[in-house]
Amino acid sequence: MRHPWMPASPCGDSCLTTGEPTVGLPRRIGRFAAAIGVVLAAVACAPVLVVLGGKARMRLLRRVFRAVLRAFGVRLVVHGGRSFAETLPGRGALVVNNHISWLDIIGINALRPMRALAKVEIRSWPVLGWLVARGGSLFLDRERLSTLPATMSGLADALRGGAVVNVTPEATTWCGRASGRFTTATFQAAIDGGVPVRPIALRYRLADGRETTHPAFIGPESLIASLRRVARLRGLVLEMFVCPEIAPGRAADRRELAALAEAAVSAALGTVTIPAQRRRKLTSTALEVAP
Repeated sequence: MRHPWMPASPCGDSCLTTGEPTVGLPRRIGRFAAAIGVVLAAVACAPVLVVLGGKARMRLLRRVFRAVLRAFGVRLVVHGGRSFAETLPGRGALVVNNHISWLDIIGINALRPMRALAKVEIRSWPVLGWLVARGGSLFLDRERLSTLPATMSGLADALRGGAVVNVTPEATTWCGRASGRFTTATFQAAIDGGVPVRPIALRYRLADGRETTHPAFIGPESLIASLRRVARLRGLVLEMFVCPEIAPGRAADRRELAALAEAAVSAALGTVTIPAQRRRKLTSTALEVAP
């Protein structure tokens, strides 16, 4: 049952773009086989992850997530954020991004492995569920509003303890051409934890530069249906814009912090026109994409 407080997206089949190039059935089967192979290899390496620490563990996890992208024929293009990608564990941060696809979390971790705040249903998903759970994710039961305070408290504790945690404050997926407002609860956890917020903007396009909405996980479709649609695409590119972090104390409250992060993502994607007065106010915190 969907509660009234849960964000809902109007995106559905009508949002899907047309004319996308596709690969043949043998290539699609090969992509699924490759993805399963990556997960099996990751399972075999799990004991190694326990003994590895710091940079070596990050490097291995990054390779796993990048291998999943390659398995599905996805090319990752990152703008900015080199220092963020190489930052060693120990400095907490809340990483927020616009939410389009199940590929989002794979792409984020291919840049820099981190924990996630994910809906509890993801735990049972094939491929992604195992990877997310093994990454130390926190799970949110969206059907039980009473658990929200405890989950946010746990998130603040993790951030305070030095964890980098990825959340999707839109709280549901959109097609990419449209987007939702950033909810504020997780930003309170960043304030309570005394950590910066790092906005990241995601866009999916084809090799020829055309925008595509086919990676979007929208409407009532199943994960398997979305996986099949992604596996059919030829030349899929996940474009990522890493924005400057918003330092602790730069926002008066969680609403202003959420607005700063949302503005940074929108500006990076060029999806909004920000009035000059507001642009001058926000430039020093969140609007310019890192070089």
